[in-house]
Amino acid sequence: MHISMSILADQFALNFSYLWLIVIGTTIGIIIGAMPGFGAANTIILLLPFTLAVHVDVALIFMISLFVASHMGGGITSILLNIPGNGGAAATCLDGYPMARKGLGQQALVLSFVSSTVGGMVTAGLSIFLLPYISRLAYYMHSVEMVVVLLFGITLIASVASDNMLKGLIAGFLGLLIGAIGADHIYSTPRATFGFIELYDGVPLIAVLIGVFAISEALTMMESSSVLSDKGRELMKQAGWKETWEGVQMAFARTWHMIWTSLVGLVIGIIPGAGASIAAFVAYQQSRLFSKTPEKYGTGIPEGVIAPESANNGCSSGDLIPLLVIGVPGGTTAAVMLIVLTYHGVQLGPRLFIQNPGMGYGVFVTMMVAYAVMLFTTLPLTRYVSRLVLIPTTVLAPIIIAFTLVGAFAPRGYMFDLWLTLVFGVIGYLCRRTGYNVVAVLIGVILGPMLEANVMRALRISGDDPLVFFSSPVGNVLWVALACSLLIPSFAKWRRNRAALASA
Repeated sequence: MHISMSILADQFALNFSYLWLIVIGTTIGIIIGAMPGFGAANTIILLLPFTLAVHVDVALIFMISLFVASHMGGGITSILLNIPGNGGAAATCLDGYPMARKGLGQQALVLSFVSSTVGGMVTAGLSIFLLPYISRLAYYMHSVEMVVVLLFGITLIASVASDNMLKGLIAGFLGLLIGAIGADHIYSTPRATFGFIELYDGVPLIAVLIGVFAISEALTMMESSSVLSDKGRELMKQAGWKETWEGVQMAFARTWHMIWTSLVGLVIGIIPGAGASIAAFVAYQQSRLFSKTPEKYGTGIPEGVIAPESANNGCSSGDLIPLLVIGVPGGTTAAVMLIVLTYHGVQLGPRLFIQNPGMGYGVFVTMMVAYAVMLFTTLPLTRYVSRLVLIPTTVLAPIIIAFTLVGAFAPRGYMFDLWLTLVFGVIGYLCRRTGYNVVAVLIGVILGPMLEANVMRALRISGDDPLVFFSSPVGNVLWVALACSLLIPSFAKWRRNRAALASA
């Protein structure tokens, strides 16, 4: 499965010959990534007639370009409007939007684009040369290990709710309850569906995402004339190319931060079914854990934007590794790609790297080229895109509601989803008005069903023995890491308080 330099050179030449196609794919990807509900999977499905009609190399280059661009595009609306374009960009809202409100939206966008590019290129490059080794990670991550990984993400509820722990835990618990709606994972018994068949598969994530973030944010916007503070408005009006360069410097001053958080995304992305949402939240939680100033997270700091964006885009390489190596798609978009590649007669799995190694490794080459193209096309636009927040809220809020409701309808085509989105919009608005953290609600909705499914699966396999959660060496290492991540912040806080008392 090792690659030769000649194959690598041929793949770079092939991708540069289709540079025009990569530009088209990345442009579409960034646009649909910034629109909640219009994911890469839905877009590729709509464009199936094109991908099935063209040569397999053309189809693959186009799909990969669109896929990675959608990861980057999700951060645009997260930063400017507090509305994540997809689940992986939800964690970016925590610090990206506060930066935008302070008039630093241009710098925040640059941080997002640069960290996305670095994270995506680093993990794609590592995947090319270390694919035989990192692909084995998927074999060691079973239900027990996934339970601990998901608990890493759920502990972020306590972090984002540090201002009011009780309200944060209540919001997280509400999210877990919402995530439990639908048929259970073992006996398919419906729970809290109230007779609605549309809820048997669970509450659609897009409806929750759009409701608690987009609709509630639009309702909140209507209470003021501008998204920005007075000082932030003045800064935005004076912003120019200097702010773009300032954002680039801020990003590369934290190069190591971009690299290690992207590796978190790569590792989690390799696990089938994990996805960018878990990767972004876990990376944010770990970034906050190892920070010397954890209390600044959530107030608008560069590290809070870099961590989730690097992990989100680092996950894009990991998502495709199970598809290529063992023929199991790591996510929805990878499953659609599987359909296209199977139609073209491509045999995925270990045999792919024997019969057609160029195609197997070419996926990651396309990623690297696509990220480089996106960086040079998006950076000059940050100066103009960031001015979106200068639009009066009386104009902006109705546009947001109209576009996001279309996004809520698009995935399943049910009118029921529109009403559900509006219900969650009201719930999200009430949460914001009463001080309950909507991010904590979303974490519960995203991670709760995954946690339940893995807990139940592990217990069923072990004959309902709870000690199964401590039976795996890898799992036990993760348990120790989880305990340390919970205890270290408390110990550090105790030391700071002790030092403060001693100096006083």
